[in-house]
Amino acid sequence: MKKSLLVLLWGLLVMTILSGCMYPEEKLVENQIPYEDQVQSVQEAVMKFKEDNGGILPIKNSEETTPIYQKYLIDFKKLAPKYMAEPPGNAFESGGVFQYVIVNAEKDPTVKIFDLRISEMISELKMRIKVQGYPPYKDKLADGIFTLDYEKLGYEEEPFIVSPYTNKRLPFVINGQAEIFVDYRKDLAEVLKKGEADYRTGDDIRDILLVDSVFVPAYSLPYTLDGETREPFFLLTN
Repeated sequence: MKKSLLVLLWGLLVMTILSGCMYPEEKLVENQIPYEDQVQSVQEAVMKFKEDNGGILPIKNSEETTPIYQKYLIDFKKLAPKYMAEPPGNAFESGGVFQYVIVNAEKDPTVKIFDLRISEMISELKMRIKVQGYPPYKDKLADGIFTLDYEKLGYEEEPFIVSPYTNKRLPFVINGQAEIFVDYRKDLAEVLKKGEADYRTGDDIRDILLVDSVFVPAYSLPYTLDGETREPFFLLTN
C-alpha cells in the first residue's frame, strides 16, 4: 500500500514539473522574479480602491485562524480592470509564483508578497508523512516544536528553502499537531545584528523582516528574543 502511494506521489510531482515545461522559458523566468515596481503598482491600486470604497480593502475572505502573513490575500478581481489593467505577471493569478498580500491592514495597509513554492514543499512533506503513517520527529527544539527525521521520509538530503531575505538555507520544523513551518531564526539573527531593535522578550519580532523587503515570513511560527542570550527563539503560546 505504501509503495503504491509513493508511486502516486512521485507521479504528481513529475506532472507538476512537466506542466511548468509547457511555458516559454522567458515567461517562467519573468513569473519568478519579485519585481519591486510591480509590488508598488499593486500598492497604488490598493490605496485608490481603499479611497474610493470608504476604507475597505480589496481582499479575499479568510478564516479567523489564518496565519497573519497569509490572512489578507489581495483579490485582483476587485482591482482589475478599473484600478490596474491586470494582475502582475509574477502573481499567482497570472501564472506566477507569488501571492500578493496586505500587512498592517488596519493602520497602514502595505502590499507584500510570498513565494507559493514554499506551500508546495510543505505539501510534499505532508504527503510523505501521510505515507509514513506518522510524523518521524527527531530533535526537540522547544516545547512542542521539533525537527524531522528526513531519512525515514525517503529524503537523501534535508529539504530547505532559500531565504528571500539573506539567501541562507532555511529548514523546516514541525509542531505536535503535525503542522509544518519554515524556521526563520537565521534570518532574524542576521537582521538583528545590523542594529538595535526595540523589542522585549515576549514580543513577536517577525515584523523586523518586513522593513527592507517586499517579502513576508510566510508559513512561520512567532518568534521572540531569548531572555538571556537575546537571540531569536520560538514564542511559545498556550
